[in-house]
Amino acid sequence: MAKVKVLVNGARGKMGAETVEAVLKEADLELVGQADLGDDLTKTIQKTKAEVVVDFTHPSSVLENVKTILNQKAHAVVGTTGLTPTDLDEIKKLCSKNNVNCMVAPNFAIGAVLMMKFSKEAAHYMPEVEIIELHHDQKADAPSGTAIKTAELILGDRQNIKRKAVKSIEKIKNVRGGEIGGINIHSVRLQGLVAHQEVIFGGLGQTLKIRHDSISRESFMPGVIMAIRKVKKVKGLVYGLENLL
Repeated sequence: MAKVKVLVNGARGKMGAETVEAVLKEADLELVGQADLGDDLTKTIQKTKAEVVVDFTHPSSVLENVKTILNQKAHAVVGTTGLTPTDLDEIKKLCSKNNVNCMVAPNFAIGAVLMMKFSKEAAHYMPEVEIIELHHDQKADAPSGTAIKTAELILGDRQNIKRKAVKSIEKIKNVRGGEIGGINIHSVRLQGLVAHQEVIFGGLGQTLKIRHDSISRESFMPGVIMAIRKVKKVKGLVYGLENLL
Protein backbone atom coordinates (compact mmCIF):
# COMPACT_ATOMS: atom_id res chain seq x y z
CA MET A 1 0.00 0.00 0.00
CA ALA A 2 1.40 3.39 -1.03
CA LYS A 3 2.26 5.83 1.72
CA VAL A 4 0.47 9.18 1.93
CA LYS A 5 2.90 11.96 0.97
CA VAL A 6 2.76 14.68 3.64
CA LEU A 7 4.17 18.21 3.68
CA VAL A 8 4.17 20.24 6.91
CA ASN A 9 3.84 24.01 6.52
CA GLY A 10 5.01 25.94 9.57
CA ALA A 11 7.47 23.15 10.36
CA ARG A 12 9.76 25.35 12.46
CA GLY A 13 6.96 26.37 14.81
CA LYS A 14 6.08 24.41 17.95
CA MET A 15 3.00 22.71 16.50
CA GLY A 16 4.65 22.18 13.13
CA ALA A 17 7.72 20.57 14.68
CA GLU A 18 5.52 18.28 16.77
CA THR A 19 3.61 17.30 13.62
CA VAL A 20 6.85 16.49 11.78
CA GLU A 21 7.87 14.11 14.58
CA ALA A 22 4.42 12.50 14.65
CA VAL A 23 4.33 11.90 10.88
CA LEU A 24 7.80 10.32 10.95
CA LYS A 25 6.55 7.72 13.43
CA GLU A 26 3.72 6.48 11.19
CA ALA A 27 4.48 3.62 8.80
CA ASP A 28 1.71 4.58 6.35
CA LEU A 29 2.77 8.25 6.06
CA GLU A 30 5.79 9.72 4.27
CA LEU A 31 7.15 13.14 5.21
CA VAL A 32 8.15 14.51 1.81
CA GLY A 33 8.84 18.10 2.82
CA GLN A 34 8.82 20.93 5.32
CA ALA A 35 8.07 24.61 4.70
CA ASP A 36 8.03 27.76 6.79
CA LEU A 37 8.12 31.55 6.61
CA GLY A 38 10.17 32.66 3.62
CA ASP A 39 9.73 29.45 1.64
CA ASP A 40 7.79 29.31 -1.63
CA LEU A 41 4.88 27.05 -0.70
CA THR A 42 3.75 26.58 -4.31
CA LYS A 43 7.17 25.39 -5.46
CA THR A 44 7.59 23.18 -2.39
CA ILE A 45 4.29 21.40 -3.07
CA GLN A 46 5.21 20.96 -6.73
CA LYS A 47 8.71 19.69 -5.95
CA THR A 48 7.63 17.21 -3.27
CA LYS A 49 4.40 16.15 -5.01
CA ALA A 50 2.70 16.29 -1.61
CA GLU A 51 -0.78 14.80 -1.43
CA VAL A 52 -1.65 16.30 1.97
CA VAL A 53 -0.34 19.59 3.37
CA VAL A 54 -0.68 20.28 7.09
CA ASP A 55 -0.79 23.99 7.99
CA PHE A 56 0.23 25.25 11.42
CA THR A 57 1.28 28.82 10.65
CA HIS A 58 -0.30 32.16 11.64
CA PRO A 59 -3.81 33.66 11.48
CA SER A 60 -2.53 36.45 9.21
CA SER A 61 -1.36 34.02 6.51
CA VAL A 62 -3.54 30.94 6.90
CA LEU A 63 -6.14 31.82 4.23
CA GLU A 64 -3.53 32.47 1.54
CA ASN A 65 -1.73 29.27 2.53
CA VAL A 66 -4.89 27.20 2.20
CA LYS A 67 -5.72 28.79 -1.16
CA THR A 68 -2.23 27.91 -2.40
CA ILE A 69 -2.53 24.32 -1.18
CA LEU A 70 -5.92 23.75 -2.78
CA ASN A 71 -4.95 25.44 -6.05
CA GLN A 72 -2.02 23.03 -6.25
CA LYS A 73 -4.53 20.16 -6.11
CA ALA A 74 -3.34 18.98 -2.69
CA HIS A 75 -5.59 18.21 0.27
CA ALA A 76 -5.28 20.49 3.32
CA VAL A 77 -5.32 19.77 7.05
CA VAL A 78 -5.53 23.11 8.85
CA GLY A 79 -4.86 23.65 12.54
CA THR A 80 -4.14 27.38 12.28
CA THR A 81 -6.98 29.40 13.79
CA GLY A 82 -8.33 32.73 12.60
CA LEU A 83 -10.42 31.67 9.60
CA THR A 84 -13.72 33.56 9.37
CA PRO A 85 -17.05 32.24 8.05
CA THR A 86 -16.36 34.19 4.84
CA ASP A 87 -12.95 32.50 4.58
CA LEU A 88 -14.53 29.09 5.04
CA ASP A 89 -17.03 29.81 2.26
CA GLU A 90 -14.16 30.69 -0.07
CA ILE A 91 -12.30 27.51 0.90
CA LYS A 92 -15.41 25.43 0.26
CA LYS A 93 -15.67 26.84 -3.27
CA LEU A 94 -11.98 26.17 -3.94
CA CYS A 95 -12.36 22.57 -2.80
CA SER A 96 -15.18 22.09 -5.29
CA LYS A 97 -13.31 23.87 -8.09
CA ASN A 98 -10.12 21.82 -7.65
CA ASN A 99 -11.78 18.54 -6.59
CA VAL A 100 -9.78 18.38 -3.35
CA ASN A 101 -10.65 18.35 0.34
CA CYS A 102 -9.86 20.51 3.34
CA MET A 103 -10.08 19.60 7.03
CA VAL A 104 -10.19 22.62 9.37
CA ALA A 105 -10.12 21.91 13.10
CA PRO A 106 -10.08 24.54 15.86
CA ASN A 107 -8.68 21.82 18.13
CA PHE A 108 -7.17 18.42 17.29
CA ALA A 109 -7.21 17.03 20.84
CA ILE A 110 -9.79 14.25 21.15
CA GLY A 111 -10.56 15.32 24.73
CA ALA A 112 -11.30 18.87 23.57
CA VAL A 113 -13.73 17.55 20.96
CA LEU A 114 -15.49 15.56 23.69
CA MET A 115 -15.60 18.67 25.90
CA MET A 116 -17.40 20.53 23.12
CA LYS A 117 -19.78 17.62 22.55
CA PHE A 118 -20.63 17.37 26.26
CA SER A 119 -21.10 21.15 26.47
CA LYS A 120 -23.56 21.09 23.60
CA GLU A 121 -25.56 18.40 25.40
CA ALA A 122 -25.47 20.20 28.77
CA ALA A 123 -26.77 23.41 27.19
CA HIS A 124 -30.15 21.75 26.57
CA TYR A 125 -30.65 21.58 30.34
CA MET A 126 -28.57 24.50 31.64
CA PRO A 127 -28.69 27.30 29.06
CA GLU A 128 -26.82 29.93 31.10
CA VAL A 129 -23.15 29.50 30.26
CA GLU A 130 -19.80 31.27 30.05
CA ILE A 131 -16.50 30.09 28.56
CA ILE A 132 -12.98 30.66 29.87
CA GLU A 133 -10.16 29.73 27.49
CA LEU A 134 -6.53 29.78 28.60
CA HIS A 135 -3.47 29.58 26.33
CA HIS A 136 0.26 30.21 26.23
CA ASP A 137 1.35 33.83 25.91
CA GLN A 138 2.52 33.41 22.29
CA LYS A 139 -0.93 32.61 20.89
CA ALA A 140 -1.66 35.14 18.17
CA ASP A 141 -5.47 35.37 18.32
CA ALA A 142 -8.22 35.68 20.90
CA PRO A 143 -10.62 34.19 21.61
CA SER A 144 -9.41 30.76 20.59
CA GLY A 145 -10.99 28.86 17.73
CA THR A 146 -12.01 26.22 20.26
CA ALA A 147 -13.97 28.77 22.31
CA ILE A 148 -15.73 30.09 19.21
CA LYS A 149 -16.55 26.57 18.02
CA THR A 150 -17.85 25.64 21.49
CA ALA A 151 -20.14 28.67 21.53
CA GLU A 152 -21.41 27.85 18.04
CA LEU A 153 -22.19 24.27 19.05
CA ILE A 154 -23.98 25.39 22.22
CA LEU A 155 -26.06 27.89 20.29
CA GLY A 156 -26.98 25.31 17.67
CA ASP A 157 -30.17 26.39 15.94
CA ARG A 158 -30.64 29.26 18.39
CA GLN A 159 -29.42 32.70 17.34
CA ASN A 160 -28.60 33.65 20.91
CA ILE A 161 -29.07 32.76 24.55
CA LYS A 162 -31.48 35.02 26.38
CA ARG A 163 -30.03 35.84 29.77
CA LYS A 164 -31.73 37.46 32.71
CA ALA A 165 -31.35 41.21 32.53
CA VAL A 166 -28.95 42.30 35.26
CA LYS A 167 -27.94 45.89 35.77
CA SER A 168 -24.16 45.88 35.85
CA ILE A 169 -21.62 48.68 35.83
CA GLU A 170 -18.27 47.77 34.27
CA LYS A 171 -15.65 49.52 36.39
CA ILE A 172 -13.02 48.25 33.94
CA LYS A 173 -13.88 48.24 30.23
CA ASN A 174 -14.63 44.78 28.78
CA VAL A 175 -14.13 43.10 32.16
CA ARG A 176 -17.01 40.75 31.28
CA GLY A 177 -15.18 39.52 28.19
CA GLY A 178 -16.38 39.25 24.61
CA GLU A 179 -19.72 37.81 23.57
CA ILE A 180 -21.12 35.46 20.95
CA GLY A 181 -24.89 35.08 20.90
CA GLY A 182 -25.23 35.90 24.59
CA ILE A 183 -22.33 33.66 25.66
CA ASN A 184 -19.51 35.53 27.37
CA ILE A 185 -16.00 34.35 26.47
CA HIS A 186 -12.94 35.20 28.55
CA SER A 187 -9.38 34.78 27.23
CA VAL A 188 -6.32 34.24 29.44
CA ARG A 189 -2.73 34.36 28.09
CA LEU A 190 0.10 33.31 30.42
CA GLN A 191 3.49 31.65 30.41
CA GLY A 192 3.32 28.02 31.52
CA LEU A 193 0.00 27.31 29.80
CA VAL A 194 -0.49 25.22 26.66
CA ALA A 195 -4.22 25.00 25.78
CA HIS A 196 -7.08 24.82 28.27
CA GLN A 197 -10.79 25.56 28.34
CA GLU A 198 -13.50 25.56 30.98
CA VAL A 199 -17.18 25.79 30.14
CA ILE A 200 -19.25 26.87 33.16
CA PHE A 201 -23.01 26.31 33.25
CA GLY A 202 -25.26 27.92 35.85
CA GLY A 203 -28.65 26.79 37.09
CA LEU A 204 -30.90 27.28 40.09
CA GLY A 205 -28.69 26.56 43.10
CA GLN A 206 -26.02 24.73 41.08
CA THR A 207 -23.17 25.00 38.59
CA LEU A 208 -21.58 22.54 36.19
CA LYS A 209 -18.00 22.82 34.91
CA ILE A 210 -16.70 20.94 31.87
CA ARG A 211 -12.95 21.39 31.45
CA HIS A 212 -10.24 20.13 29.14
CA ASP A 213 -6.48 20.60 29.56
CA SER A 214 -3.77 19.96 27.00
CA ILE A 215 -0.62 19.77 29.09
CA SER A 216 1.62 19.11 26.08
CA ARG A 217 1.34 19.49 22.32
CA GLU A 218 1.49 15.72 21.98
CA SER A 219 -2.21 15.75 22.89
CA PHE A 220 -3.05 17.13 19.45
CA MET A 221 -1.13 14.57 17.41
CA PRO A 222 -3.60 11.63 17.36
CA GLY A 223 -6.19 14.00 15.90
CA VAL A 224 -3.75 15.45 13.37
CA ILE A 225 -2.68 12.00 12.19
CA MET A 226 -6.31 10.88 11.92
CA ALA A 227 -7.12 13.97 9.82
CA ILE A 228 -4.16 13.31 7.50
CA ARG A 229 -5.36 9.76 6.92
CA LYS A 230 -9.00 10.70 6.36
CA VAL A 231 -8.85 14.01 4.49
CA LYS A 232 -8.50 12.27 1.10
CA LYS A 233 -11.74 10.37 1.73
CA VAL A 234 -14.03 13.20 2.91
CA LYS A 235 -15.94 15.50 0.57
CA GLY A 236 -14.93 19.14 0.22
CA LEU A 237 -14.60 21.26 3.36
CA VAL A 238 -14.98 19.63 6.77
CA TYR A 239 -15.02 21.98 9.78
CA GLY A 240 -14.41 20.36 13.16
CA LEU A 241 -12.66 17.13 14.11
CA GLU A 242 -15.92 15.77 15.54
CA ASN A 243 -17.03 15.14 11.95
CA LEU A 244 -14.31 12.51 11.57
CA LEU A 245 -15.03 10.61 14.79
